[in-house]
Amino acid sequence: MTREEKLISDGWKKRSTLDEPRLSEMVDAYEAIGFEVRIEPLDCEQEFACTECMRASPKEYATIYTRKKGSAH
Repeated sequence: MTREEKLISDGWKKRSTLDEPRLSEMVDAYEAIGFEVRIEPLDCEQEFACTECMRASPKEYATIYTRKKGSAH
């Protein structure tokens, strides 16, 4: 099972892969509307939408996962 599959089985939903400052803005927005937020490092091998800019600087990007508060398995 991949890391993403494990997260999904634990109730997390993949939202987007971003860099700063948009990453922090989106985390704040999801938290403001009541979601738990998890940030995972970019994995270009698992991210089929990974572009050349992401591959050149993978540590600058992260993937946001959310789930409703209290929905942990």
